[in-house]
Amino acid sequence: MTIAGRIWVFGANVDTDAIIPARYLHTSDPAELARHCLEGLDEGFAGHVEAGDLIVGGENFGCGSSREHAPLAIQASGVACVIAVGFARIFYRNAINLGLPIVVCPDLPLSEARSGQAWTVDLERGRVRNDALGTETPFEPFPPFMMALLRAGGLTAYTRGRIAAGDLPRRRTKR
Repeated sequence: MTIAGRIWVFGANVDTDAIIPARYLHTSDPAELARHCLEGLDEGFAGHVEAGDLIVGGENFGCGSSREHAPLAIQASGVACVIAVGFARIFYRNAINLGLPIVVCPDLPLSEARSGQAWTVDLERGRVRNDALGTETPFEPFPPFMMALLRAGGLTAYTRGRIAAGDLPRRRTKR
């Protein structure tokens, strides 16, 4: 699974309130959340981000509260992948559960990253390529189970697919 797009660069310790301010947590509507995505750091982000764009961040991306609204807002805004030096664990898991690829790249050369550059991420090979500079940085590829979750579109879609295929039992309801 390869993802290519232009990048938006943010720094370290991007917290969930900067990703989606708490005043918008009254809704879980993806389109509404997308309209306010990252406005705590870049007021123009939601109006300029395009489907397939990538976010690049530093250490501890997604820190703060455990709200699922943060990765949902990013995904709904059209971002195809987030690449960072490190992530808050609950943000990482919430993103994977929603089907948003989250790449941990400890050796990411942030000093070379400029918003607007074209980058390519190869999730299976574990490579991030800065197409503008022609450089590649390795990361630990996702295990097969997590790739299956991402391909399916997240945990719920993956589970529904497994149930439909007869791989998992349907939940029985009491009558």
